[in-house]
Amino acid sequence: MRVKKLALLAASLLASPAMAAAPDPKADAARVDAVLDKGYPQLEALYKDIHQHPEIAFHEVRTAALLADRMRKLGFEVTEKVGGTGIVALYRNGAGPTVLVRTELDGLPLLEKTGLPYASRATQEIDGKVVPTMHGCGHDIHMSWWIATAQALLTMKDRWHGTLMFVAQPAEETVEGAKAMLKDDFFKRFPKPDYGFAAHVMPYPAGTVMLKEGPVTSAADAVKITFKGKGAHGSMPADSIDPIVMGAHFISDVQTVISRELTPGTFGVITVGTFHAGTVENIIPDSAELRLTLRSHDPEVRRQLLAGVRKTALAAASIAGAPEPDIAYLYGTAVTFNEVRLTDAVAQKLKIAMPGQVTVEPDYKPAGSGSEDYSEFVNAGIPSVFIGIGGSSQAVLDRAKTEGRKPPVNHSPFFAPDPEPSIRAGTKALTLSVLSVAGVD
Repeated sequence: MRVKKLALLAASLLASPAMAAAPDPKADAARVDAVLDKGYPQLEALYKDIHQHPEIAFHEVRTAALLADRMRKLGFEVTEKVGGTGIVALYRNGAGPTVLVRTELDGLPLLEKTGLPYASRATQEIDGKVVPTMHGCGHDIHMSWWIATAQALLTMKDRWHGTLMFVAQPAEETVEGAKAMLKDDFFKRFPKPDYGFAAHVMPYPAGTVMLKEGPVTSAADAVKITFKGKGAHGSMPADSIDPIVMGAHFISDVQTVISRELTPGTFGVITVGTFHAGTVENIIPDSAELRLTLRSHDPEVRRQLLAGVRKTALAAASIAGAPEPDIAYLYGTAVTFNEVRLTDAVAQKLKIAMPGQVTVEPDYKPAGSGSEDYSEFVNAGIPSVFIGIGGSSQAVLDRAKTEGRKPPVNHSPFFAPDPEPSIRAGTKALTLSVLSVAGVD
């Protein structure tokens, strides 16, 4: 049924000029611009407020309350605490499709080094430790264009029919939040969306819009390994089984899973992100804990990476004469797929409305290396388009080129998207995407 709907949608958008003379995407874009021109100062104030108060996964209490209040004031029916701190906001405008628009709520445990006058100085407690927090991935930008998209669509109610479902999900950074919302009786408590859209700011020229047919992001898996050794005095290593040495061997050897087990040219990443062991320099500890992230595009490669990590960890412990390590799978998410016909239909509208700003990658091109748990909504049966929005100012790009380096990327402590062109492009792309499936001809 959905395939038929999408085929009809694509056919209508690709119809002859005489048949498709109805609404002009440029006129729709102009109306979005008018909303942004009028309300941008308030949007930037919201962005800076969120930027200065980042909250980590499943702790986004202040952030969620702030967005819920904004959506209620716009007239949405708001449900809070879905899947922990998530929000579902509904707005009904007659008969028509239900369209999901998603943002994320969480920041990162990261010390901001952007030097911005509104830089985050916030901290939160994680596992008993107080750590600095930062919106180092751009979710503050996303929340701002999420609110702006809602404002634009309500101003343009004459242009669409159906139900808006605006979802603010927790814990995207740990790829757990979408799954938590779905497990919280999401499809029993709310209508199942006919279409879904989400967008992410990227370190590309600010204001550009990137769409890709088919696979967009990689699968992600998080693993924790605890090596068990035998503690001793630092001057008496023969009396120990050193878990730090085990961990070091593992870190080096596990990369051969990529270089010697995967077919050359196959995408796969194994990164050890943390290595915690010991307390002082003259004590060999009795354990070491490592946390890893694995990335892949293919289900078989995903299985191969997980198996390779386990095999290598067991071998490192065996060589040291140590007990088997504890290997715990923490969480993961699959590849995010853009429905091809829907992507092409949206791209056609965006190219007309935003000339010179939009690029489209074909299905056969490889997906990106980053991961997204928006895939959980897609895999739950919601035909979707995940859109990339450029956020790096020309000054940042020029400086990086002059210095012979890449511009700061997501998760860098220096990542600082240019707010206005990013928010404007994201708002326009999402609003026009909704109109592509719910618009009134």
